[in-house]
Amino acid sequence: MATEFSVIIPCFNEGQAIARVVHDLKDFLDQQANGLFEIIVVDDGSTDNTPVVLQDVPGIRVHRHPVNRGYGASIKTGIRLAAGQFVATYDGDGQHNPADLWRLCQKIQQEDWALVVGARTKLLHSSLWRMPGKWALGWLANFLSRTKIPDLNSGLRVFRREVISRYLHLCAERFSFSTTSTLIVMNRGYAVAYEPIQVNSRQGKSTVSLMTGYETFLLILRVVLMFDPLRVFVPASLLLVISGILLGIYPYFILKKGLTTGSLLVILAGILVFFFGLLADQISALRKEKYE
Repeated sequence: MATEFSVIIPCFNEGQAIARVVHDLKDFLDQQANGLFEIIVVDDGSTDNTPVVLQDVPGIRVHRHPVNRGYGASIKTGIRLAAGQFVATYDGDGQHNPADLWRLCQKIQQEDWALVVGARTKLLHSSLWRMPGKWALGWLANFLSRTKIPDLNSGLRVFRREVISRYLHLCAERFSFSTTSTLIVMNRGYAVAYEPIQVNSRQGKSTVSLMTGYETFLLILRVVLMFDPLRVFVPASLLLVISGILLGIYPYFILKKGLTTGSLLVILAGILVFFFGLLADQISALRKEKYE
């Protein structure tokens, strides 16, 4: 029987949880869809007992990075090794439930979805200190993508392999893979669905830091500038032009001295930013045609 789904589990120093996660997932999938799934665990250069633990788990494929390359790099490796028509990502820290993955896999087969994301329903689904940054990044992504995104960076998701494979070179190498892959698939006009899921408390220590949020912020801007640069350049241009006009109102209309040099420079800067945006949009269109 041909493999239909490839489940990719990236892990780094998850020795506490990875064996139970893989066993539970494999037992569930063997009951629900025996023969349709393969499980690929990508060990991203773990320095704990993860490699030893994985040796004792039968019926899975294990690929090991000699050095730590990042969450996104691990998923990319798994996708390139995958044999299934669909590829799913599933965290190795015990947060996800096999039944939720099965629902996502069923949903992506029902219609022509390119991506189905497990949207976490709990208000606080991460450490409290990380939530403001997640909300801010979510708002920025919604604004720049013109779409309401229920869960921007959920690690439980299912792609059509032929779709995500086209854009792997654009996806982030680190934790921002989930964020950038979502924005890329949506921006290219593919159908994206969201399925509510519940998550468990992770086992082990998270390696996400404040720097991860900063990197994600920059990557969101890079992705949007790559695919829809006018979404950034036009508001920036309008802001500069309006600011220049406001600066010139008092000397021009009240003092009757004409526009000041400062206001003229700000207005000119706004006009230049607009034309830079048009140029960036043309370059973006040429780059997209190259990969499609």
